[in-house]
Amino acid sequence: MTEITLLDGAIGQELVRRKGDRATPLWSVSVMMDAPDLVGALHRDYFAAGATVATTNTYAVHRSRLARIGMEDQLGPLLDTALSQATGARAEYPTARIAGSLGPLFASYRPDLKPDPEVAAEAFGEIAALMARHVDLFLAETVSSLQEALGVLKGVCGRGKPVWIAFSVLDEDGTRLRSGEPLSGVLPLLRQFEVAAVLINCSRPEAIAAALDILKQTDVPFGAFANGFDGIAEAFLQDAPTVDALSRRSDLGPEAYADYAMTWVGMGATIVGGCCEVGPAHIAELARRLHAAGHTLI
Repeated sequence: MTEITLLDGAIGQELVRRKGDRATPLWSVSVMMDAPDLVGALHRDYFAAGATVATTNTYAVHRSRLARIGMEDQLGPLLDTALSQATGARAEYPTARIAGSLGPLFASYRPDLKPDPEVAAEAFGEIAALMARHVDLFLAETVSSLQEALGVLKGVCGRGKPVWIAFSVLDEDGTRLRSGEPLSGVLPLLRQFEVAAVLINCSRPEAIAAALDILKQTDVPFGAFANGFDGIAEAFLQDAPTVDALSRRSDLGPEAYADYAMTWVGMGATIVGGCCEVGPAHIAELARRLHAAGHTLI
């Protein structure tokens, strides 16, 4: 019926869980430093589940984050490790793609930090230049304000790779970014920067449909990958938080998550997957449901 891109699921949360160590502010970057092969193994698990895109473990690899612990000079080596793990896993799945993940410059769900767009563009541009040869597209994730969007788009657009941008919306109101700004405000930016795809990510699945009703007003391919958190706890909105401040939902197993995602496909979404707390079993069930409905995974 329709060609659907099936993204992978959680990278950071799944790596932290598999490593079993205490969470740190560097999240899955700490895991990658100690056990890089866990990253490649996770990518392979998602490919085996049916995902057609591997998202690199680079969400938190920023100079601004590394500088907090005196590791700013490790930006290049950490990017190299993440990229090599993704490309190695993709070797067995030659038609799959690699998405270079670009997380928020300072912290997730913190539009109040207001990174200057020109400063952000320079930081994102450096990372994009280092990743460009190794990825098929750039994926800006968990963008929570129009100002954040402007910074990342200025930094990565025009570098010879498609740019996908994923916005995070309020859990209680999918029509608004986490900044409180109307989601509709992103539509002019999509046209200005010729974005290749627009998505909603790291929001409760219950909020996604309202957001997609807005995104489908554009002619840009759209989709979503939701999280499985109970909610964004206040403790996680402090400086340098750790993910143990967040709790996993008990009512969002593979079948329940696939129910939501198939609804998004029914709304016209052509890119779906999972975010935090959505693992390989969820992606495998979603792949099964998509095939059963007659869709082709690309």
